[in-house]
Amino acid sequence: MIDVLEEKKAENILLMDLQGIANFADYFIICSGTSNRMLESLADAVFQYTKVNKITGKFQGVGTDGWLIGDYGDIIVHVFSPDQRDYYQLEDLWAEGKVLLRLQ
Repeated sequence: MIDVLEEKKAENILLMDLQGIANFADYFIICSGTSNRMLESLADAVFQYTKVNKITGKFQGVGTDGWLIGDYGDIIVHVFSPDQRDYYQLEDLWAEGKVLLRLQ
């Protein structure tokens, strides 16, 4: 999923290990997009990747909300506008998690 987001020009991609910290997921993937259209494109690219690879899950939200979320069982994908990402600060909220990858 990280490769797909990187290929689609997602910004500030972060992979966090939340094993033993969160009881609903093992990993968060957090990234940003520069426009509503880009947010939806990033979410669609992940959705297509998971469909091809037979990974069960779904995305919720729309680009105009500034936050789309994909639930793929142990992996939760957050696609944010920069403003919404700054507002919710998931990286800080889940600071106990281990950062496995950070791509600017």
